[in-house]
Amino acid sequence: MLLRETEMQPGPQACIDTMSVEDAGHALIAAQEKAVRAVNSAMPQLRQAAELAADTLCSGGAVNYVAAGSSGLMALSDGVELPGTFGIAQEQIRIFMAGGVPIDGEMAAEIEDDLSGADDIVDRLGIDDLVIALSASGSTPYSCEIAKKAHAKGIKVIAITNNPATPLLDLADVAIVLPTPAEVLAGSTRLGAGTAQKVALNVISTLAAVQLGHVFQGMMVNLKADNAKLRGRAVGIVANIASVSEHEAERAFIASARDLKLAVLLAKGCDAATSKSLLAEHQGRLGGCLGALENLQKA
Repeated sequence: MLLRETEMQPGPQACIDTMSVEDAGHALIAAQEKAVRAVNSAMPQLRQAAELAADTLCSGGAVNYVAAGSSGLMALSDGVELPGTFGIAQEQIRIFMAGGVPIDGEMAAEIEDDLSGADDIVDRLGIDDLVIALSASGSTPYSCEIAKKAHAKGIKVIAITNNPATPLLDLADVAIVLPTPAEVLAGSTRLGAGTAQKVALNVISTLAAVQLGHVFQGMMVNLKADNAKLRGRAVGIVANIASVSEHEAERAFIASARDLKLAVLLAKGCDAATSKSLLAEHQGRLGGCLGALENLQKA
């Protein structure tokens, strides 16, 4: 049987168990760096995926991550951050991981072959939703089955895999191949393949947020400030963009009921009603709002 790249064994000169500890560490880091660079080749598809994710969220649909094992952990680490980082509604992010999210450090390997819950998952999906299915091998039964059923239902599917010409790619509207080299530890896709998947997901979700207007001048302007650290960050962002003191920024942030974009406009001297009107008119994009406000204040 022809081995896929993610399953290939390293050559005799690359076996980390025959190296010094430091050399083995350097080899592991070098392999991770190669995995990250491999993501660049998929940029056209990553752009398409980001546009699809942004369109889904803008229309009120949900982004559904589907994966097993290490790929599931990469999906989890991306998806759970989006409501806090970009203010995405929690009901618009769902994570379906084979066997559920582990709570005790154990992931039962056989669960990724269990397809009994696939119909129930797909029944929960709406036509305006999006599925992001991940599988390093490209043939994980759990990911492939849900992607197949979702695609048959007319739901858009993004597939992310580390091997070309695999079944999952044939089920996708956007097929993303991350051509990572053979793992330093043969078959351990939590290493290079997992790293590349996380980088790809970072790119997709962050570019989607940019398109939704949740990033301005490199700052998170739609973050959910639900702890002291994030409230401090939000106040700093308001002060930075509005060019006011942190005291003034905090006062505007409180007046806005912790709506960062609204707080920026209030801090710039705009009244609440006009600020809300500008945000609605410009679909929450601060650049357009600030430009319009400047024209209003000059008039």
